[in-house]
Amino acid sequence: EFNDPMASQSDSQSLKGMDADFNLEGIEEGAGKLASVDKNDVSFAANYFGTEELKKAEFISVVTDPVVNHHIFTGHINTNKQKTINAIIGDIAKQKNITVTPDTIDYIQIDENTLHSVFLREDNSSVNFINSWAAHNGKKYYKIASIKNSETALAHYVTKTNKFFDDDYTLIINTGHESSKLIFLKGNKLIHIGSSLEIGTHNIHTYDVYFSKILLEMENGNIPRLDNVLLAGEDKSENLVLSFYGTFPEANVTELKFNDVDITSLSEEQQENLSAFAFPIAAGIEFIEEKGSKHSGINFLPKYIVENQKMIQFGWHSMVVLPLLFAATFFFTFEILDNSKQIAEQTNEINRLKLLKAQNELIISEMDQLSAKISRFDETQAILDSATAGTEVWGNMLTGVSDFMERRRNFWISGLETNIDRTVSIKGYALNRNVLTEFADVNNSSLLNTISYEPLRDEKTYSYSLKFNLINSGAPRNEP
Repeated sequence: EFNDPMASQSDSQSLKGMDADFNLEGIEEGAGKLASVDKNDVSFAANYFGTEELKKAEFISVVTDPVVNHHIFTGHINTNKQKTINAIIGDIAKQKNITVTPDTIDYIQIDENTLHSVFLREDNSSVNFINSWAAHNGKKYYKIASIKNSETALAHYVTKTNKFFDDDYTLIINTGHESSKLIFLKGNKLIHIGSSLEIGTHNIHTYDVYFSKILLEMENGNIPRLDNVLLAGEDKSENLVLSFYGTFPEANVTELKFNDVDITSLSEEQQENLSAFAFPIAAGIEFIEEKGSKHSGINFLPKYIVENQKMIQFGWHSMVVLPLLFAATFFFTFEILDNSKQIAEQTNEINRLKLLKAQNELIISEMDQLSAKISRFDETQAILDSATAGTEVWGNMLTGVSDFMERRRNFWISGLETNIDRTVSIKGYALNRNVLTEFADVNNSSLLNTISYEPLRDEKTYSYSLKFNLINSGAPRNEP
């Protein structure tokens, strides 16, 4: 698993989940040799990785010869990539008599006039393996994001992580189980990729054959010397290092390191053997850089893979159905638009009626308020009418009392209060008792309750209390 460096603040990648039981041995040389897929390998991979882990996984097919071939193109380089690819395809057909389709070729630029192209030549067993794996898990396919070339990806990684002098010649040697790959650089540019050597850790008996192959490839690539040697793959033994020093005494021989890859989750043994996976690691790092638009390497995906990964695949019968689909789409679109128009009109009408309803409710509310005011006015009018009638009674009563007091001048009132039975209690004083009797006799509505002798300031006075009935205040005078 490679973590995308664009998702963090650093450009380091992490390699996690690699167990010692899961062996990628021979991945680079076995890719092109097996036309069929071993079901046991598929079952092993399916058991090792859970289906949940693969739901969002993207696969990268990393290939080398004979699945791919290399071709050096020199001449005018067009700024249009498709035109450049067509020019390379024409050059390959002319020089090698090989027909190449545009979806199976890509290139990297070496200098202003030189391109290094890579094109597919044989059936890709790694793609077949991924498809068989998907079928084993009941899936139509697993997403294959890219097919990448192992040699160009590793060359890019080395030039990115190492700084060589412009005139230095560097050999990257990747030793596999059954074969080995030779990659030559001049400065920080790829200049030659040798054919696969049928020599690996299981069949090498002497390094003499090894070095004779290296010298032959140096002659084919016009490489005069070696200044640097980087060891990758399964053989980093001291014997190999000493043999290089014996053949190329001036060369600086070192082991390829992946210092920008986080390997802390791996065991010590796995960390020591990390360079055995140099090809897939370099391809994965290059793919991440391409997603972040930091680099453009060899990256192609044939049409048959793209078509296989489509949710809907079209054949000749699908083309026949296309006009019907278009007609149906037009019909339903027209119906939807027409219905949408009607819905919009009805929505506007509903909004208009809602507004009218709100206005009517406001008018009704105002009418209710006016009705309440009218009702309260009627109540007030009744109260006022009642008060007016009572005022007349009080006026008559007070007028009578006032006239009596004016005539007698020995009779006055100290207190007056109304009762709930519409009677008036009067308290006061008089200079003689006869005037009290006379006052009570003025109207038969007066009832003299008490008379008591109560002198005031040495004056002979009488206090009294009587009750005056307002209802009968207009009754005739009492007679003896």
